[in-house]
Amino acid sequence: MKYRPLGTTDIKVSEISLGCWTMGGPSWAEGGQPTGWTGVDEAEVTIAVKRAVDSGVNHFDNADVYGLGQAERMLARVLKKLGLKSEDFVIASKVGHFRGTAEHAYDPLHIRHQCEQSLKNLQRDYIDIYYLHHGDFGPNGEWLEGAAEALDELVKEGKIRIKGQSAYSEADFERAVPVVNPSVLQSWGNILGPDFIKPESRVGRLLAEKKMSFVAFSPLQKGLLLDKFDPENPPQFADGDIRASDNRFHSEYLRELRPKLVELKARFGSSTEVLAAVALRYVLNHQNVACVIPGFRNDRQMLCNLGALSLELNDDDMAFVDRLFGHFQG
Repeated sequence: MKYRPLGTTDIKVSEISLGCWTMGGPSWAEGGQPTGWTGVDEAEVTIAVKRAVDSGVNHFDNADVYGLGQAERMLARVLKKLGLKSEDFVIASKVGHFRGTAEHAYDPLHIRHQCEQSLKNLQRDYIDIYYLHHGDFGPNGEWLEGAAEALDELVKEGKIRIKGQSAYSEADFERAVPVVNPSVLQSWGNILGPDFIKPESRVGRLLAEKKMSFVAFSPLQKGLLLDKFDPENPPQFADGDIRASDNRFHSEYLRELRPKLVELKARFGSSTEVLAAVALRYVLNHQNVACVIPGFRNDRQMLCNLGALSLELNDDDMAFVDRLFGHFQG
């Protein structure tokens, strides 16, 4: 396992790190929108985490909204079951998608409350990386400065080590970064885009200018890049699973994606393990990327995630993938 620094800090993370969203199980946002994952069993998660740690994984990415604290609490339990010290790992969490009774999720008082709750859930005295989970700071950005100041205070108090910013658009990153001054950015990073990880992109230039690192979530695009879903018999997901409301799991999108995956398999191999390795290594080959944080629910999925450790993609391979998926809307 290789370890990469986060910005200019002394924190290093394993290139294959783990996203804990699935640990939260099924959940719903205000209004009933599904936001979680189904089919999660803590015993299976524990087996998978042991394999990951034995392979050198040292970084887990979490959030207050994942199962409304359930994912944070499960991670703490799993590490304890395995006899592992939480402080030996780099653990991240986020605030911003759960508003509770606050006027806005970035109300400074709410940020402090959620940080304290995450510390309790994780059974830790500090959080290594604490992210603002999105770039919506109100209609006029009125919550941005207060949110940034709240993070600075938490750093001074030793409750968080470094600041991170997650967002979903170039404009949101460009608005937030000069005020928040994070060491790490986090967003989508996969073969299907958007192109935040590309050095020539606006986010890529911002990363280089500010000497920040990028943590790539959804590197397998919720499993779409593994060619597991039949366009003629699209998957049905249980209530509370975010994929149930995602149009990319419908027949039309799966039919458009299938020919691309067929070509990918013709070049690299057809197994799920190979497809996962190619997808993860593609992202990791971008210079600003510190790590990928694929999700997992069991040992098989963990094996697929770790397969990227033994794969290399050369310049021709990278160019092939770029040509194959260029302009394809992921």
